[in-house]
Amino acid sequence: MKRALTLIFIFLFSLHGVEAQPSAPAQSLVFTHVTIVDTSNGKLHADTTVVISGNLIVALGKTGKIAIPKDAQIVDASGKFLMPGLWDMHFHAPEDKQAWEIFYPLVIANGVTGVRNTFGSETFLKHKAEVANGTLGPRMFISSPVVDGPAPMWEGSISVADANAGREVVRRLKKAGYDFIKTYQFLPRETYFAIADEAKKQKIDFAGHVPFAATAAEASDAGQKTLEHIFGVTLACATEEQKIRPALADAAAHVSNEFAEHVTLFVRNETEPLGSYSNRKAAELFKRLVRNGTYAVPTLVLHRSLSVGPGSGLRDDPRLKYMPVNIRQLFTWELRFFASYGPVYQRLLAVTGAMHRAGVKILAGTDTYNAYCFPGFSVHDELELFVEAGMTPLEALQTATVNPAVFLRRERSLGTVEKGKLADLVLLDANPLEKIGNTRKIAGVVLNGKHLDRESLKKMLSDVEASANKNQAQ
Repeated sequence: MKRALTLIFIFLFSLHGVEAQPSAPAQSLVFTHVTIVDTSNGKLHADTTVVISGNLIVALGKTGKIAIPKDAQIVDASGKFLMPGLWDMHFHAPEDKQAWEIFYPLVIANGVTGVRNTFGSETFLKHKAEVANGTLGPRMFISSPVVDGPAPMWEGSISVADANAGREVVRRLKKAGYDFIKTYQFLPRETYFAIADEAKKQKIDFAGHVPFAATAAEASDAGQKTLEHIFGVTLACATEEQKIRPALADAAAHVSNEFAEHVTLFVRNETEPLGSYSNRKAAELFKRLVRNGTYAVPTLVLHRSLSVGPGSGLRDDPRLKYMPVNIRQLFTWELRFFASYGPVYQRLLAVTGAMHRAGVKILAGTDTYNAYCFPGFSVHDELELFVEAGMTPLEALQTATVNPAVFLRRERSLGTVEKGKLADLVLLDANPLEKIGNTRKIAGVVLNGKHLDRESLKKMLSDVEASANKNQAQ
């Protein structure tokens, strides 16, 4: 989901599979006496020295047994824990200066070193290029603009009415340099499957929402890489699916350009199947998703935000101080459309746990900047919700480290702290495997080899707050 009010309408690889990135500081960076968190298996490697040269980890081993380069910047990390940088796999940002003044700094200050932008544009392709050329910002993986039906929900979407138009859009978007095609919920059935087929022919991934005109199983079989927000999964698991789906598909085919009509269908899609959930159907669907390699991006933090009322304290979240007034107004405006969403959140929390136990791969995503989803901060919220859904802290951590690396086909350079991998790292004051909330206790961040210590991160947050207040005063 992406707000129309604020929308106006590279990962490059070397021959060895490591992204080509801007030149990092020439001085080596060394962490000594640190405990490495192995996100692949949950092992801890105590009293380790990690040597970073440029933007790569070039050596690591027991402290005292690893040679330290002359004139290196040495950080004594005794009592601290080093883990890979986190990824937000469902992220949005404004297209204006607030992206650089507010959103990207908040992401970095929270140890999020990579984002998967799921409503791309030429502007965000430029942002990605700027980061690749040395501007401080998270790594970026950019979707196409949303590809939707004849009456799209969001301003800035690409409207396609038939199969031929869908195929042409896929070809054009691949040529434009987007990393994947983002499909949306109001696509006609024939158009959706034409897009899926053309994406396969063009060798570009497509991901997004399960359209009203197709089932989650059909979307998975067609090659859709992710189920964003796990919309449509509850319906796919309902005994009343055959009764509910045709009415929703018909309504979607005749939806007007009114935003409220679109939202009403979103809510119906999640509320109407609640009473007929079938564990048997769920098991069959999840088995299919595993077989097809379809990932789920639950964005539980979004569903939770939509499910709580005015008296919940949500509107008093202290993190609002980092949000300029236009974003705060956006949050309040959005909540007006989701008065009956509480049971949906509880169901999707349970479904997330069930999918995980069935072996479906889960990715951490927040849907920043929808209602009360905060850049960077909400990744930690999402990890805590995954633990509430039944994951161990390690399994939750993997949804933002190892799983994104594999999903993005970057496992040779991201996802774990190993020699030869990119130096995107988070230094913590406490062990995240003991308590997932310890991911918030950030002592430093290394982004593409650049070390941002605790004071640098504090200043970053202070500058964001000042920028947000400046915007509010204007």
